[in-house]
Amino acid sequence: MPVLTEIREGRVPVKVYTDSLEPEARQQLINVSKLPIVHHHVAAMPDVHLGIGATVGSVIPTLRAIIPAAVGVDIGCGMIAARLSLTASEVDEVVLKKVFNQITRDVPVGFNQHEEWDTRDHAAKRFNRGLKAILEKHPGIEKRVGKRSSWARQMGTLGGGNHFIELCLDEAGCAWVMLHSGSRGIGNAIGMHFIELARKDAQRNQLNLPHRDLAYFEEGARHFADYVEAVSWAQDYAAANRAEMMDLVLGALRRHLPAFEVSTEAVNCHHNYVSREFHYGEDVWLTRKGAIRAREGELGIIPGSMGTRSYIVRGKGGAEAFHSCAHGAGRRMSRNQAASRYTVADLELQTEGVVCRKDKAVLDEIPAAYKDIDTVMANQSDLVEVVHTLKQVLCVKG
Repeated sequence: MPVLTEIREGRVPVKVYTDSLEPEARQQLINVSKLPIVHHHVAAMPDVHLGIGATVGSVIPTLRAIIPAAVGVDIGCGMIAARLSLTASEVDEVVLKKVFNQITRDVPVGFNQHEEWDTRDHAAKRFNRGLKAILEKHPGIEKRVGKRSSWARQMGTLGGGNHFIELCLDEAGCAWVMLHSGSRGIGNAIGMHFIELARKDAQRNQLNLPHRDLAYFEEGARHFADYVEAVSWAQDYAAANRAEMMDLVLGALRRHLPAFEVSTEAVNCHHNYVSREFHYGEDVWLTRKGAIRAREGELGIIPGSMGTRSYIVRGKGGAEAFHSCAHGAGRRMSRNQAASRYTVADLELQTEGVVCRKDKAVLDEIPAAYKDIDTVMANQSDLVEVVHTLKQVLCVKG
């Protein structure tokens, strides 16, 4: 059943699409709701949980201002999915292991990047001019990320944490490729640089903030336009990174699977980003931190953990959620908690039937560390309808 509760302890209400909210996350949401720049209310999706900077699963409308730490450092992180003409009978376990090994050879994961950046040349030409302008204004960004060419070598790379590449089967036995990644090191460098500038501005202007992570740039302020330019560049880079990876993954599949066509691309969507939108009578800067846009009729992707179902959904345009929905299952315990509570044997049991790593290094991503995806989906049935239900048979983790 859908759930919607309200917290009225700040300047504006917080509307929460779950009855399971940890105290720390609740306080983060209240802190945001106290800011003078927040418009109408704050929305919290059913996968909401404690985050860095702001609550993961929060949707924050702000008037003539943006909170860089709410947007975060994995700027433009999101999903892409494509349906293939392959069926379940063509992806047995033997060939899946070959595909798994091929993907891990072709797509750098973790801190790895491509050795040659000229293979990303078309992407480099597209983005280099914009990056040059950003770095000329803010050379501190380049100091954080290293040589400028590193951003190009990271184009088409997965990263770490909960980023992943999956091959899934839907309810009809059709195969899908789905992956999750963002703007990599350059997005992190941009985010950290402007978060620090916002904190310094808040201190200089003696802003009385509920938390220092909620420092913001107002329109017309010294760094506002530069931040909008940089964050927009990083969001475009993140989308291009996912598209580049999709091409690499499809190439890896074609080396080991029967000939196939890509029949449908569901969506290439951000779930950590800021955009200009109109809500409740005002043009606002809408920050979705761990939430996807779900306008009426719009397709989106909501992944579960690597042992559960994921969903291709169609938005219903819920106004109180600012046309948004959950971006996944959402963590219910920290990485350290998961790694200390569970064993490799638990991981093997919970990922049975999935070709993936089953070792201590990925124990923090065990499915039990996440909320129940079916509960998340039930709580937001007013916001989205399910179009396809996917179950992974292969998962490459960052």
